[in-house]
Amino acid sequence: MQDDSSRNTIIFLVCALALFIVYQMFVLEPAQKRKAAELKAHPPAAAAQLLPGAPALNAPPAVTRAAALAATPRVPLAAPALKGSISLRGGRLDDLFLTKYRQTTDKGSPPVEMLRPEGAPFPWFIDFGWVGQNVPALPGATTNWTLAEGSTLAPGAPVTLTYNNGQGLSFTRRIAVDQNYMFTVTDTVANAGPIPVTLAPYGTVQRQGVPPDVAKSGVVHEGAIGYLDGHVRAFTYKDLSKNGGSTQEFNSAGAWTGITDRYWLAALIPDAGEQVHAVYRDAKAGNVDVYEANYTGAARTIAPGGQVTVTQHLFAGAKTVPLLQAYQKSLGIAHFDDAVDWGRFFFFLTRPIYTFLTFIFHQVGTFGVAILLLTVCVRVAFFPIANKQYESMTKMKKVQPLMEDLRRRYKDDPAKQQQEIMALYQREKVNPLAGCLPILLQIPVFYSLYKVLNISIEMRHAPFLAFSDLSARDPTTIWNLFGLIPWNPAHLPLLGPILDTSLHLGILPLAYGFTMFLTTSMTPQTGVDPAQQRIFQFMPLIFMFIMAPFAVGLLIYWTWSNVLTTLQQYVMMRRFKVDNPIDRALARLTGKAGGG
Repeated sequence: MQDDSSRNTIIFLVCALALFIVYQMFVLEPAQKRKAAELKAHPPAAAAQLLPGAPALNAPPAVTRAAALAATPRVPLAAPALKGSISLRGGRLDDLFLTKYRQTTDKGSPPVEMLRPEGAPFPWFIDFGWVGQNVPALPGATTNWTLAEGSTLAPGAPVTLTYNNGQGLSFTRRIAVDQNYMFTVTDTVANAGPIPVTLAPYGTVQRQGVPPDVAKSGVVHEGAIGYLDGHVRAFTYKDLSKNGGSTQEFNSAGAWTGITDRYWLAALIPDAGEQVHAVYRDAKAGNVDVYEANYTGAARTIAPGGQVTVTQHLFAGAKTVPLLQAYQKSLGIAHFDDAVDWGRFFFFLTRPIYTFLTFIFHQVGTFGVAILLLTVCVRVAFFPIANKQYESMTKMKKVQPLMEDLRRRYKDDPAKQQQEIMALYQREKVNPLAGCLPILLQIPVFYSLYKVLNISIEMRHAPFLAFSDLSARDPTTIWNLFGLIPWNPAHLPLLGPILDTSLHLGILPLAYGFTMFLTTSMTPQTGVDPAQQRIFQFMPLIFMFIMAPFAVGLLIYWTWSNVLTTLQQYVMMRRFKVDNPIDRALARLTGKAGGG
């Protein structure tokens, strides 16, 4: 039968999705965690610097961050949103903290580490320089620059570095920083030699290995990012590591390129008119994945007695949308706000939803309340469609006894049974597929909401009610009575790692499971056999475990959405005087014979 086939198809797809997610949670994720633990216990050695086109080289074992910093002379950096230093060896930016963001919600937590020096575990740094054919003694990773002007890099207080190669070329690098996260790097080469030289400017963002807590989200892009050749280019770390290390190359003007985490971005921005050759690759150094986003600009010929100057920008900081858009406008950086992962297919939904969510947030001052209000607004916008869906479902439930009677009467005559059921649909003005179309229309919007909550840096470390961080999972768990017993179940021998996965059931996952149970209980299951009904009954339980590791903000959204769905279903069922589980429960509590 048509309605049975449609419903069975939906059941199959839902069950297949559930099984896939369960496999992901209980098989793949534990394996990834074991691998991450091994990496953390035995961090890979750092690799030598990679200039564009240079081969990967092995390097000594990694040292502590403090030891790596102490190994090179440095110029301190102090800005309202940044602190760190610039290495005079290589003239590179490799020590950077974001002072407006903390690593954890604990009081006194250190600021977020953005960049890390080579030599320490998992270095992440930025280089600028020059490349040229048959030009000796160009500055590189081991070049010792001289601090010629300035003492501390700060807004309005640039520093100037100089280097003379002793063969007729002198290099000057002026570095400035603004109040936020944008650096301006001005490189000048003067030729005092007897012959012309041809050089091309380059910039590179390099990351040697990826820490265990990075690139774990399958929803938000992390890895190489940029705008090249008129398109947003994005490659995950896994993409670049395929087949022993792959290379992606582009020629473009009006470009930018870099490496991004979920919330943080290091991006190189050449002059808008500069024609560049950009490369993304995993160059690999021994057993270390060396991820690199670099570009090489157009070659310049510097005559004897002449000089050439190139100005480039570097963004290293938090991906706050208003700030990215401000730089996009003031510096003419094409599509710079696309450093935020709006999604490949539903960006036309995620952008306005994000804008509206942050507008609400700025009005109410609490991101948790903003999520609740946004969910209400979405439900109101979809009220007519959802109402049509629930009306169809309610009518289906109302005629269900009549359908069962027809099935019994014509069980030996399927053709007659089908004919009578279709006549019943026409008589009662019921369309068995009318409840499916509204669901399909809502799926893109609800996926976009889910996406927005994952990319919103405003949700990071945002408190709400008893929760200190909306972007983290529910810290409470049933295994210690939601904190009443002062112990962490994750520390339990043998069972601890298991209890710390999807079995970590806090207040919100339980609330989500209960509200999903209500919505499924109020959904009619016309034409569904007992085995399929039991599958539907177990779906809330399965999804409760699946959603347990998700962020608090996402669970608040889903739970509140379920509450609003249940209310709308309840009103519709009362309107059509259809029996429902809420009325039955109320009847039992009040001692009345029945509800409705």
